[in-house]
Amino acid sequence: MTSTYADAAPTRSPLRRYLRQLGIDTQFVLLGFPLGLVTLVLAITGFAVGVGTVVIWVGLPILVGTLMLSRGFAMAERARIGPVLGFRSPHPIYKKSHGQGFLRRTFGPLADAQSWLDLVHAILRFIPSTIGFCFVVTWWAVALAGLSYPLWDWSLPHPPDNFELHELLGFQDTAGTRILLNFAIGVFFAGTLSWVVRAAALAEAWFARGLLVSVFELRRQVVEAEEARDVAQQQKAAAVSAEAVALRKLERDIHDGPQQRLVRLAMDLGRAEQQFADDPERARAIVAEALTQTRETLDELRALSRGIAPPILVDRGLSAALTALAGRCTVPVDLDAPPMERLDPGVESTAYFVVAEALTNVAKHSHASEVQVSVQRIATGLIVTVSDDGVGGASLAKGHGLAGLDDRVRAAGGVLAVDSPEDGGTRLTAALPL
Repeated sequence: MTSTYADAAPTRSPLRRYLRQLGIDTQFVLLGFPLGLVTLVLAITGFAVGVGTVVIWVGLPILVGTLMLSRGFAMAERARIGPVLGFRSPHPIYKKSHGQGFLRRTFGPLADAQSWLDLVHAILRFIPSTIGFCFVVTWWAVALAGLSYPLWDWSLPHPPDNFELHELLGFQDTAGTRILLNFAIGVFFAGTLSWVVRAAALAEAWFARGLLVSVFELRRQVVEAEEARDVAQQQKAAAVSAEAVALRKLERDIHDGPQQRLVRLAMDLGRAEQQFADDPERARAIVAEALTQTRETLDELRALSRGIAPPILVDRGLSAALTALAGRCTVPVDLDAPPMERLDPGVESTAYFVVAEALTNVAKHSHASEVQVSVQRIATGLIVTVSDDGVGGASLAKGHGLAGLDDRVRAAGGVLAVDSPEDGGTRLTAALPL
């Protein structure tokens, strides 16, 4: 989060804020002028001497010293421009050469682009600081002199009145007109003082930021964009992997369950058809058994459909779906899932499958006597926790049962963590962004 200097005093009156900003801008410009002179002399001298003597190798350490000196002035300038711009500027990360030999560490700044930008700023900052200094000093001097002119006009020597000139210009009262004119000039300069001072300070501050911060921020944005691209590619790969795992599991479940029952059902009905003429009682028994298998097949299909898209989750939300899921688990479940507003369907579906898969693993492998399920809504996402007191040993590594669940969570932009020491129970935590 970007911190601003304006947040430090939100209760200041408009007049106090105006005077405070005027003071900040004025001291920034007035101090920038002597700093610009100092950095100009030091930077140009060091650069010229370093380049002139580089052929005899003496210039290299001089150039390094000049770059380090410019870096120090640059760090001070980044701190100075914060109150003017209203936000803190980040400090660039300079190239380091640790563990690469004494010479590389010593002359490392020569290969750092930001160090050279600091030197360019040290040399060129004199231009905007001088222009701004001239405007600010002029505006302050004329504004103060004009507003106070009525107080010290009497102390100035004035030439004798030129009555012919006064008649030509239409002036009747020379002293009063002179005072009024100078006071009006002072009012004009005082009225435009804040704009001129603010413009001069911003010009100098943005010039400094352009050389001292902008390149680093551009690089950081490129890095963040590349990281976001990598995350998106990982999420896409995880989604494809999770989809493939889900399809294979569904295919296996259909093959091992409903498909086998339907094959047997077809065979039983064929036998019943052949025995209706010779042994009706036996045929009726076969048909009755076929009806039982039909009901069992429908129950299995309903269970599979709940695994694909549970209707209660779509109709009544995550809390109700988890309550129904906990009720079907063969291990006692302590559920903490308070009712909450409807979330994104993808988030609800992922949270449901995290709990469903975790409870399935608990029932099959953990030998646990109890399992706790907790769902908490926080400011940035949803935290789903499933913990048991079983044998432990669960893992997210490929080849384990939780690998597909990890892919599903990562596809949703979340993170899945498992803490499962041997004989210490298992704690599975999924953080899903909203």
